[in-house]
Amino acid sequence: MKFKPANNIQDLQYFGEFGGVNPSISDSSTYTFLSAKTMFDTFEGNADGCYLYSRHTSPSNLYLGEALAAMEGTETANVSASGMGAITPVIMQLCGAGDHVVSSRTIYGGTYAFLKNFTPRFDIQTSFVDITKLDVVEAAITKNTKILYCESVSNPLLEVADIAALAKLAKKYNLKLVVDNTFSPLSISPAKLGADVVIHSLTKFINGSSDTVGGVVCGTQEFINELKDVNSGASMLLGSTMDSLRSASVLKNLRTLHIRMEQHSKNATYLAEQFQLLGLKTVYPGLVSHPSHEIFKSMMNEKYGFGGMLTIDVGSLDKANALMEMMQNKNLGYLAVSLGFYKTLFSAPGTSTSSEIPEDEQVEMGLTDGLIRFSIGLDADIERTFEMMKACMEELDILEKREVVELV
Repeated sequence: MKFKPANNIQDLQYFGEFGGVNPSISDSSTYTFLSAKTMFDTFEGNADGCYLYSRHTSPSNLYLGEALAAMEGTETANVSASGMGAITPVIMQLCGAGDHVVSSRTIYGGTYAFLKNFTPRFDIQTSFVDITKLDVVEAAITKNTKILYCESVSNPLLEVADIAALAKLAKKYNLKLVVDNTFSPLSISPAKLGADVVIHSLTKFINGSSDTVGGVVCGTQEFINELKDVNSGASMLLGSTMDSLRSASVLKNLRTLHIRMEQHSKNATYLAEQFQLLGLKTVYPGLVSHPSHEIFKSMMNEKYGFGGMLTIDVGSLDKANALMEMMQNKNLGYLAVSLGFYKTLFSAPGTSTSSEIPEDEQVEMGLTDGLIRFSIGLDADIERTFEMMKACMEELDILEKREVVELV
């Protein structure tokens, strides 16, 4: 049967302790034991179903983790207090002094800063490469490499990783393929394509209401147990634990993710096509002009589309800022970082979410000053939204001297 991630979420059934249709929230930091022996066994990891202390786990966190593992098709999952609180323990768990990471050059700025500036303190080095060129990726692998790291759809340039091909490469060299799937939940299922570990920032599309920060690591039971080990687990010892109230909130929102992703993708596809017709340099995986369009198609769960993220290049930072300010003033969205909100969010990543990347490296990877990253919202009338955005562009002469082109 074809893998349908939303069905896996739908088929989970949780009742609250009093029969509620939502599971009861475990509003406790610590848990009581009927015997000292059971407490000891729980500390040693030998007492299934017993809760010890909420930094280790809680019923609410387990409910959410189980649902996210079902969505990604992994054995289990562990939720954390932020996306970075998921990414950093995975890298520290898999790597030690003298080890090496091969990473995509276009990744979230916080992840880039962690790999470039922080892990060298522990003698963990990273080579940043064009993840779309498999020969370049393979050439960067050394005898000390432990991880291949990428994003399914990269932030902010929307490069698409060929996860199946990277998985084969990882297996060839006995590496772990770690994939951040934040930009493409439901649309792409990295574990089904061979990824060993799948990470999300729950803050974004999965929660969808920009009111919660959270993360998750999806993987094998063995690896998640290692992360949570009381003596040597990076998640346990670094302490980035998600609060039970937040877990319960995200779990409720997760149930509508399939509906939201369809609308995000539908709206983004329409705007991307219209922007390209205006002659704007537009990047969106759903456009035939995207260099990895066919790769995305080969990986996608078709029902959920090509995602809600797109970029346009308006030529300069001044024009980008003026356009974003005007669109916000006309209530077309918010000049804000992050993504997955019901309103469209836009930012100039070179001076915001990717500002950790040095300017010379931004230039090398094609991150220009005039690039605007859009997280397209859930607008009910996307045609009206486009006409209003177009009017803003015309008023600012952004479309001046641009030829109208036909879609390829």
